Order: sequence, then C-alpha cells, then structure tokens
Amino acid sequence: MKKENWKRLSIAAGLALSLAAAGCGSSDEGGEAEGSTSVSEEVDYTITGIEAGAGVVAGAEQAVEEDYDNLEGWDVSTSSSGAMATELGDAIENEEPIIVTGWTPHWKFAEYDLKYLEDPEGSFGEAEEIRTMVREGLEEDKPEAYQILDQFNWEAEDMEAVMLDINEGTDPEEAAQNWVEENDDKVSEWTDGTEEVDGTEAELVYVNWDSEIASTHVVAEVMQNQGFEVSVTQLDNGPMWEAVASGEADGMVAAWLPATHGDQFEQHQDNLEDLGVNLEGAKVGLVVPDYMDVDSIEDLEADN
Repeated sequence: MKKENWKRLSIAAGLALSLAAAGCGSSDEGGEAEGSTSVSEEVDYTITGIEAGAGVVAGAEQAVEEDYDNLEGWDVSTSSSGAMATELGDAIENEEPIIVTGWTPHWKFAEYDLKYLEDPEGSFGEAEEIRTMVREGLEEDKPEAYQILDQFNWEAEDMEAVMLDINEGTDPEEAAQNWVEENDDKVSEWTDGTEEVDGTEAELVYVNWDSEIASTHVVAEVMQNQGFEVSVTQLDNGPMWEAVASGEADGMVAAWLPATHGDQFEQHQDNLEDLGVNLEGAKVGLVVPDYMDVDSIEDLEADN
C-alpha cells in the first residue's frame, strides 16, 4: 500500500508558480482614456508569486528588474500555488483583472478560459519538457521499477484530467486509481515487458505542484499494481533533486527542463540517470482570464 510521507530532507526554496497582476485599459490609440483607472493600477502594480526561489518567480523577477521597462516599479511578492489558484478563482468569479504566473499542464486550463501573455523578451523561456530522473544503480537493483519509469509517457490532457479530479475533491490516490482503471491501454505500454514483484519497496519523490501530485500518484498506482510497495514523498524543489542524486529516493517524474529545474539538473546530473521525456509541451508564463483586454507583457504599465 502506498504511504504518504510529508518529510523534508533539507531546507530549500520550493519551486512552484507565481501570481502576477497587471494590465491596462485602452483608448482608440492604445492608451488610457483620460481619467480612467488602468488594470495595472487596480492590481497595485503587484506580481504575487508562490515560494521564493521558484523558477517562475525568478522569471517574473527578471521580467520586472531586467527585461521590461514598462514593469518599472512593480513588486514581486511571494505566496503559494494554492493561494494562486484561490486568487485566480476569486478574480474570475468577480470578473476582476488578475495575471498569474501559470503553467501547463494544470487543471486551471480545464476549469477556466485562460490565455498566456506574449513574452517577446523571453523572460519565461520556451516550451519545456517534463523528464524522469532515477538514482544511479536502480536498473541493477530494481529492474522492473526502472523499466516502468523508463516507459512512462503521457500527454497534457491525461495529466490535466487527474489534476481536475483532485481539485474537485477526490483524494490523489483515488484519482490515480480512477485514471489507471480508465486507461488500461496506455498503462499496459508502461508495464510492457515487466514482471510482477512481491512487495519490493520503492520510493518516489515530487514537488508539491498539482501537476506532480497527479503524475507521481499515477505512476505509484501503476507500480503498486505490479506488486511494489510504493512510498511517495513530497519535498521542496532542492531536496527532491538531492534525494534522487544521493540515492535516498529511487526516482521522480517531476523534472521540468531546460529552464525551470535547470540549475538543479546542472548541479546533480552526474549523480543520477535521466530516463528522458515523460511529457512534452509544458509551458510557464504569465496567464490571464480571456475576458481581459491584454495580450502581451508589453501592454502593461509602469508604476510612475
């Protein structure tokens, strides 16, 4: 049976996603109508992030401090991914302006009508991949676990279905069980060529993002059905990489590259094995509700 371990291996900044707020109204010539209040003013020129040190928080800070003159005077604060989702939902319910640093896959794209702001200066980088990392020696010690992790691969809509189920109140283990039961053809590709084991222990680690909660529980469910006794452990970003690189954990399916986890990969790549992409087309950036009349970061206004 899977065991949830909410331990932390060391103190490190977590990685998640940031909230950002901005925008502007427009006149016929693209400027503010005289006497009007811009969206940027309405949100008090504040970008609200999650944990300090998160990759997308760093992207927001770079946008404010280096890349966009029109973001002069903006403040990047910190929060959590849960706070981001709550604030986004509240804003949409009241049809208020908000800009969040969002990412896909994420359940919010299945729940709400959203769009990314164009990022012409490239503060948030290009599309990313989510990759699987395992400890050195796993193939020799636990070949069946290694093969399942090596063959794990799915698409954004698969992950978002599990995330949405969890967001609507389903326990992550139950949501994973539901998805596995409904996707036998895909799951059978991950277990192809493997044999069942009898209670072999395996530990997976993940960062506390909705996307990685979904993927890690699904993989754990598949491994459990093959006879493994699986522990899933939530960690901050740095400790997650450290756990795999040190051999304390068997693996993770939560490595966002090349940008989001680039520093951690560079630090630990010689002490772990990269099994390749498990999901393509991941993305991070500034996200707004569709009803907002703003399309680019360049449309936002400085706090003069």
